[in-house]
Amino acid sequence: MLKTEPTYKFPESNHPIVKSLFHHSDQELLTLFQNYPDQGKYFVAIFCRYGMIVQTLIKHSVRSPVQADYLLAQTWQHIFYELRGLDLREGADTETGNTTLQNWLINVTAISINQEEMPPVESIRYSLEMAPPPLWCYVRQVLDQLEPLLRLILLMFQTFHWSETRIAAYLQAEGETISHQEVKSLLQQGYHNLDTNLPEDIKAIYFNDDIEQVSTGINQFLKVPKEPEAKN
Repeated sequence: MLKTEPTYKFPESNHPIVKSLFHHSDQELLTLFQNYPDQGKYFVAIFCRYGMIVQTLIKHSVRSPVQADYLLAQTWQHIFYELRGLDLREGADTETGNTTLQNWLINVTAISINQEEMPPVESIRYSLEMAPPPLWCYVRQVLDQLEPLLRLILLMFQTFHWSETRIAAYLQAEGETISHQEVKSLLQQGYHNLDTNLPEDIKAIYFNDDIEQVSTGINQFLKVPKEPEAKN
């Protein structure tokens, strides 16, 4: 029998912002999450309430701890986007007249387990401790909203540890007219955008309002190739 003891201890559940939401029902948390997309605390509260169930189901189904953590993040990424439009009254149980959030989450987890294509262990760069799923979801959301050039520069600098000069040389070879001074300016703009666009409560819960911590952990938030792909 597989061990069911969770590897992640949900430390965010002890944060005062999250603890203040524990009295809300599932439906209330879902409605607040949908009505206030600029606030991350409601998703964090849902994660803390049901994260252990999702994690246990995945641990039972995936042998590798590294792949299990990766699948956990991918599953919560699916949950994050699908919750935006979720109506628990749709597909309601014919006997009770409703569908519980817990049952819905279990179904999504089962689908994720059965359909997710699992990458080899050696190619997974995700760290559950460095990037808990709610933080991972919101940072990815911000990065996805960046202009493509800005996002590429951030990845090359933080994930590949390239210098500003090397980044400029790479981009010049790809047809961009850019200097290393401009790369430096764009990096500053990118981190400013992270600071500006991450929900304030997410920064408080995970960074203690210290955005500098994002720069040390950003390479944990995206599954990226070992080298930048050439632009077509």
